[in-house]
Amino acid sequence: MPNPMTDSRQKPRGSQQLWLDAALDALTTRGVEAVKIMPLAQKLGLTRTGFYAHFRDREALLEALIAHWEQKNTGNLVARCEAYAESICEAVFNLFDCWIDPTLFDARLDLAIRNWARNAPALQARLDAADARRAAAIMAMFTRAGYAQADAKARAMTILYTQIGYISMQITEPKSIRIIHMPAYIQVFTGQSPTDSECSRFRARHTSNPPQSPSAK
Repeated sequence: MPNPMTDSRQKPRGSQQLWLDAALDALTTRGVEAVKIMPLAQKLGLTRTGFYAHFRDREALLEALIAHWEQKNTGNLVARCEAYAESICEAVFNLFDCWIDPTLFDARLDLAIRNWARNAPALQARLDAADARRAAAIMAMFTRAGYAQADAKARAMTILYTQIGYISMQITEPKSIRIIHMPAYIQVFTGQSPTDSECSRFRARHTSNPPQSPSAK
């Protein structure tokens, strides 16, 4: 007699998150054209029936991918811009958490969405809205710190365009090296030098063995 816990009637569905994770992997590695029900089912060892237990159709899955991107990348970026900071340098370090911690911001997903949007006008509109929301959050971070409106906008767009370029160029470097360079980026973006304690707090929350900055050697 088959075990009800392993019966084929129970196995094929998986979970909604399982399907979404597989779709995210397909999107970020091979593009939106790879996000198809049957290949996902085969990869997961499940059935098409299992997919329809969680999503109405492929379009519903694609919408779930976009919603995930909006919530994770844009939502977390805005939240880090709004986090408490005693100085503009600390505020930008808060934002830089997104560039270091993939649980806050998925750079591969951002690139995949941008590539997908080139041939999807409706998605491009949502991408434009997301970029505008990100820019507004970064700009507000500077105006709260006392920067003039025009100056805040220029600095915000410099940060945003730099990061989009970094993602689009698919630059890879060890996290430890990127962390070392962050204080210099802070100086470029803000016109101010972060304090040693600000740098130390940033390093401490991203590594158990904080690297020394070049100036400390």
